[in-house]
Amino acid sequence: MPEPSGRPIRADARANEDKLLAAAALAFARDGAAATLKQIAKDAGVGIATLYRRFPTREQLVDATYRYETARLSARTSDLLGELPADRALRAWMSQVLDYLAAKHGMADTLKTLLQNDERLSSRTREQLTGAIDEFRLAGIGQGVIREDVPSSDILMSLAGVTLVAGAAHQRAQAERLLDLLMDGVTRSEGWRGATRS
Repeated sequence: MPEPSGRPIRADARANEDKLLAAAALAFARDGAAATLKQIAKDAGVGIATLYRRFPTREQLVDATYRYETARLSARTSDLLGELPADRALRAWMSQVLDYLAAKHGMADTLKTLLQNDERLSSRTREQLTGAIDEFRLAGIGQGVIREDVPSSDILMSLAGVTLVAGAAHQRAQAERLLDLLMDGVTRSEGWRGATRS
């Protein structure tokens, strides 16, 4: 996010912004709508004035946090594929999607308004997440562990369905089981079991 003047953000300002956005994501996941800007600044290790300088309103902070978390989640593909076979990497990423949605639920009211007012934001999110799944899918097809006939868009929609019916914090164990069932339908090997994932 550039400065209002259009100049690039200084390295120290960028570091503070990243701290604030990471702290905001954790606070929204932990405290939901009750998360306060004062606590977010404290968790980030910066003064409240620094928060307001970067994000003058709560809406701007929610918007930036949502974009930050979406980009961070989408960028995890390379790391996971470097550590795990593609099917295990995809499954691990799906668990991270649950964490991402916990923060999203904490921003729900404000985020709903933002998404209604900016259709491009919602579209961009779908593109980023579908692109991430594409990477896992193509790697998995190459490794012979993921089916070729299941489009990335179907995987994303199925994942969204899991989070819709079991997205609350107290439903996490059920959500993980449902993700294992989803992986049974996505992978080529019979009897895929999430219990063996790394």
